[in-house]
Amino acid sequence: MGRTGISEDVKRRLYAESMGRCMNPTCQKELFSVSGDIIERAHIDAYCETADNSFENLVILCPNCHTEFDKNAAFTSDEVKSWKTIRQQEIQRLFSKKFSSFDDLKEVVTPLLLENKTIFEKYYLGDCKDLWDRFETRILINNRKLKLLFEENTHLFQRHSEKHYSNLAIISDFILHVKEFELTRPDEEKIRQVLFPAEINSIFGIAPVRDYLLPLTESLEDLISKLKSKNMFDHICMGTEHPYITIKNGAELEKVFLDDTPRIRQLYYDYKCFRSAKVRLESLNFALKCIRRHGIPFKFIDDSNLREISIGDRKIVFVYEYCLSKAALLALCPEKNSVIVNLHNWNGASCISREAYDISNKLDVQLLTMDDAFYEYLEEIKLEQ
Repeated sequence: MGRTGISEDVKRRLYAESMGRCMNPTCQKELFSVSGDIIERAHIDAYCETADNSFENLVILCPNCHTEFDKNAAFTSDEVKSWKTIRQQEIQRLFSKKFSSFDDLKEVVTPLLLENKTIFEKYYLGDCKDLWDRFETRILINNRKLKLLFEENTHLFQRHSEKHYSNLAIISDFILHVKEFELTRPDEEKIRQVLFPAEINSIFGIAPVRDYLLPLTESLEDLISKLKSKNMFDHICMGTEHPYITIKNGAELEKVFLDDTPRIRQLYYDYKCFRSAKVRLESLNFALKCIRRHGIPFKFIDDSNLREISIGDRKIVFVYEYCLSKAALLALCPEKNSVIVNLHNWNGASCISREAYDISNKLDVQLLTMDDAFYEYLEEIKLEQ
């Protein structure tokens, strides 16, 4: 009667356990090379005596250590069994490290995620089944490392009571994905790779996702101020379909899109920039897009205050008020000849109170709502250019 094969889920658990090295602690030979792997699965208690293909009775060895164990009896079964415990302790020591900052964690995590991404895109999406089957083991090993790192450093991730708004929830989904990834999956189920949350790569700045603009204009302003204090801010581009900021990363410039939501959330969390939103960013960006569509150049008076722009010698201030009152207008202390635009636009001209309109004449400022009045004003500027 033939030998029963080792189940796929046991193989995958063994690969993850080994971390890609011979389990003999005095050997630890790398089992992967450019020409392929040299992984060998050894039974701790002989299969001919036990018919035991369980995870507990199997161990990953290099060919030399496998021969020494099976043929030369260089190690006892109890000794080999202890290697599993030793490797588990080594893994815990190396990858259950608690970091004090997200940047420190990122330095360790990013190479692992990048290697997984490269393998998946090159071999799985590239429809190279033989190479995918070979290199998928690397993903299993990297995933085990990532799982341990994430479990020990949950304090470094932005969190929210609503899962949809939480980076920590994305991390939890990834940990679940790692556990599922190590289970048996027939060939027809390998499409389950899509369960990998792409937002992970966004959080670590590897690949952006297209999501939505967080409404927090004041949080973005605070982030820019803090990046400036560290000489890390380069510039901001708004009034486009995908607005972005450019951050100095050493000698390189990193473009961070504002609709790459997990990445932006993490930056706000790292720099402690979460602020209550008074001006909604998507409304501000819409108004700036209108200005661009009219071919009118503008610039921020101060990058740390995105609510004020200049067009030539005109100063435009954006607010977001359900109904701009006289008191709110006076609190702005507007300069003469400036223009105040209320982005709220719930009911046209009624978004500005009659008292505010009346006092604006005395202050020598112009009040606009985001309706025909704003577009007519842009047309006037365009004709003057």
